[in-house]
Amino acid sequence: MASSNWPAVNEAELPHGYAVTVSGRVSGVHEAGDVFSEVPFTDHERLLMDNALTDATRATKVRFNIFIGDLGADSAAGADAVFPGTPEARRSVLIAVDPNAKAVEVRSGIEVAKRANDNVCQLGATAALSSFRKGELIDGLVSAVRVMAASIGRV
Repeated sequence: MASSNWPAVNEAELPHGYAVTVSGRVSGVHEAGDVFSEVPFTDHERLLMDNALTDATRATKVRFNIFIGDLGADSAAGADAVFPGTPEARRSVLIAVDPNAKAVEVRSGIEVAKRANDNVCQLGATAALSSFRKGELIDGLVSAVRVMAASIGRV
């Protein structure tokens, strides 16, 4: 059995908007500007998203990242600006959503571009749209991640 010197996470000491997932990982939201009185997503929604991202990354060995926020007047240029700052950008996929502009942009890094090609990215965006139209942002993102991971395939 493995052991660790690291202490267990004390949920009471986590910052506002963070939770411990079923797998024991800490998942949280980053809030730009002033802190909201409530986080934008429920614990259940964050767990759904975290599990979808974890499962997809483990299955494909491609890092999946989500950005939700203002992409600017040109959403494509906004996604292009956000993408290089995402974790492991060269071997990742970014799904960027600007809810106010009703824009979805998907980018893939240079190391995974053949596997996460334009067709796969389009499938992900299309999978998200049905839920987005119903106002279900997290369901749409989970669908996009799952469809893209299935299309990319296992390694």
